[in-house]
Amino acid sequence: MEDLRRTYVSICKEEGVEPQEYVLGQLSELQDSTGRPRLNLSTHCLSVDTCAILGKVLQKEVLCTEVVLSDCMLSEEGVKLLIQGLCQNRTVRLLDLKGNNLRAASAEALGKLLRQNRTLQSLVLEWNGLGLWDEAFAVFCEGLRANQNLRQLDLRNNQISHQGAEELAVALKHNNTLEELDLRWNNIGLLGGRALLGFLQYNKKLQQMELAGNNIPGDVLTAIEQALQHNTECLSTLTESKKKTQILSNEIQFLKMEKGKQFLNLMGTIDRQREDINKSNRKSSIRIGQLQEALNERTSVLNSLRAKLQMTEAALALSEQKSNDLGELLTSSKLEKSEIAEKHAKELHYLHEEAGMQQAKLVRELNTANEKNLQLKNKVDELERKCKVQQDQIFELKQDLMNKTAELKLRLVQTEEQFEMEKKRFKQALEDAESLRMKEVEHMTHHLSESEKSLQERIQKLEGMRIQLEEEVSRGKAAALLERAQAEEEMVKMRKQLRMEEEQRMNQQEEKIRLLIQSRDESQVHCLQQKQCVLDLQAKNTQLILEVEGLKHRIEELYQELSGKEQEKVAEVNRARLELQEQIGHLQAERTAQEGFKEKIAALERQIKVQQNNHRESLLDKESEMSSLLEKLRLKDAEIKRMQEDEAQRANYLQNAVLAYMQGSPHRGISMSK
Repeated sequence: MEDLRRTYVSICKEEGVEPQEYVLGQLSELQDSTGRPRLNLSTHCLSVDTCAILGKVLQKEVLCTEVVLSDCMLSEEGVKLLIQGLCQNRTVRLLDLKGNNLRAASAEALGKLLRQNRTLQSLVLEWNGLGLWDEAFAVFCEGLRANQNLRQLDLRNNQISHQGAEELAVALKHNNTLEELDLRWNNIGLLGGRALLGFLQYNKKLQQMELAGNNIPGDVLTAIEQALQHNTECLSTLTESKKKTQILSNEIQFLKMEKGKQFLNLMGTIDRQREDINKSNRKSSIRIGQLQEALNERTSVLNSLRAKLQMTEAALALSEQKSNDLGELLTSSKLEKSEIAEKHAKELHYLHEEAGMQQAKLVRELNTANEKNLQLKNKVDELERKCKVQQDQIFELKQDLMNKTAELKLRLVQTEEQFEMEKKRFKQALEDAESLRMKEVEHMTHHLSESEKSLQERIQKLEGMRIQLEEEVSRGKAAALLERAQAEEEMVKMRKQLRMEEEQRMNQQEEKIRLLIQSRDESQVHCLQQKQCVLDLQAKNTQLILEVEGLKHRIEELYQELSGKEQEKVAEVNRARLELQEQIGHLQAERTAQEGFKEKIAALERQIKVQQNNHRESLLDKESEMSSLLEKLRLKDAEIKRMQEDEAQRANYLQNAVLAYMQGSPHRGISMSK
């Protein structure tokens, strides 16, 4: 309020006009007894300058809905200035210009106000002279004709003639907003009354019109009253139909919201089920991938063990070959020994005559040597038997290994057939395992090459020993020849030398036999080590078999878990199907309710048709509105049917997807293949 007062004072200072105290007081207190913002300047004379300033104040957006300027003795120029400001106003709802002797110029200004203002709803023009000039009143009527906001118009005591009433009737014929019109105490007469009665045939909005004191005949007044009563009845029916249509539209909106909520809930449940299915699929795929990786690791370990077995077999073959070589060396040494014994026997027989005692001793020594040789032969035979037994055991172990490897191959073939599709995905992992296996093979080959080198060194040592023995034999032959040549001269020396040489030779032979026995023991130890390696490999093989069986049990448990999850999914699908059936039942119940609404609408249509016999022209627009509502209802029914079909189709899609998932699941394929 203070803002409005300051605005008034500032405009007065700009215009150089002294502000009126009463106007300032009213601007500072803009509320009436009911609390509404009201500017009341009635019964106070307002100058032209004050009217101009008030017009400028009211031109702005002020918090004032009612302006009362009754009995203010306003001049024509002051009214024009006030109305010029009100043309731009958007807050004033009521304007009271009672008793201001408004005439032609004011009527034209009021017509301009009615054309331009979009918020004014009540206009009081009592005790003025607007009807004295027909042309000016015609301009006022043109403004009333163009206005679409005014609800109440008071034209009492404005000296309106029958011509003004005719102009007013023409204007009201096209006005669809005015509800109350007060034309008491004018000069309308018979012609004006008939004109007013004529426009009521077209205007169905006007409900109240006061015509007392206008010299209008009673029959015309009764006809006008009947027309007004008819308008009120039509308006009441229209308001009722609007209320009903509003109620129906609210119900339809509520049904739309409910359907939308149900649809969103259904989609939410379907999305949650899809998310759960996707999560379970991801978990199962991850678990299968882990099992596949474990199986690939086991297969790589089995392949490495297979390679190790092959390498051990090759090592065993090499050891057998080396044992055979050692046996050949033993036989060659035996042959050489027998040859040497024969030579000594011949030499002893040749010298028997000369050295009987020595020969006897030599015979005894030879017998002991033969006994030792026999013992060595027996030991060699026992060693050969043991080697044969070991070879038989190695052969049996080979057979067992071959059988177990065949079984493992069969199991691997089965697992490879089961996971043939998955092996393509883990090709890189297999390549890495192959590279590891190649590294292990290289390591084993390197180890075997080192063992071969060590064995070759041993063989070279044995060959050196054999060469030494041959050289010694050759030296013995040369010594024997020398002894034969010098037998006569140095018999005594020869006997002593023979004894010494025989002892040395026997010691050397014993040393050679000891070395051969030591090499045989080493070969036996090596065979035992190889056998222990074979036993370790067998233990690892059994452990791997147990681990494979544990993995199989784990896979079976996972298959059981997957079957349980599939059963849970089937149960969820059945629950979703039951929920969909319940929702379809609810939709059918709602459809029956909508059919009841349709019946109500049909009853309303029948009532409207009955009323159309009397008010056909006034209810054409409403019939179009009702038809549009029916069309919306029909569209809504079609939409509801479409939603039902979509929901049924989605339920079928969901069921087909679940069935396809159950039929096309890789776990199901694996279980069926097993």
